[in-house]
Parts: sequence; structure tokens; C-alpha cells
Amino acid sequence: MPDHLHILIGLRPAMALADLVAEIKTDSSKFINRKKLVHGRSSWQEGYGAFSYGHSQLDKIIHYIQNQQKHHQRRSFRDEYLTLLRKFDIAFEEKYVFKFFE
Repeated sequence: MPDHLHILIGLRPAMALADLVAEIKTDSSKFINRKKLVHGRSSWQEGYGAFSYGHSQLDKIIHYIQNQQKHHQRRSFRDEYLTLLRKFDIAFEEKYVFKFFE
């Protein structure tokens, strides 16, 4: 997707999610810039969203990620993300949620 990325990761309890996300952002930006895959410099926005799911839901999550382009034809990333925040009862103020590109 041009405005976001879904990643399914099995995370060991000893690994901090923030460290993993920082490493993904740093390494992917370096790769994109080194390979000159975009005009100008590539960089990530601040922040990220992470949601956990049970092992029994893996097939559903994998199917969703594989079909996200089709899914987002019907529902915008912004709508989906804000819905997830509400569903997981995560307190937020919209002015602090990262920028959406519509």
C-alpha cells in the first residue's frame, strides 16, 4: 500500500517492540535510499501502531494482509486504524495520531 504497511511478526517476550520497529524503519530507509528506489530521500513518519492477536487468528490475519489492497478499496487506512484504536480501547487524541494521506 502506498500509505502504510502491515507486518505480521512473531515476537519473543524478551524483545522490545519499540526496538524492533526502530530497526525495521532504520534498515528499510537505508536500503531504499541506497538503492535509490524513490526520488529524494525516503523516511518514515514518527510512531507506529501495533496490535496483538492470538495464534488461533493467524490464518485470518494472513488472509487479511495478503488481500489488503482489495480491502482498502472499500475502507480507508485512516478509518481502519481509528476503528482498531477504538476496538482495542486505546485512548488517543486525533491531533496526535500520525498523518494520513487520502
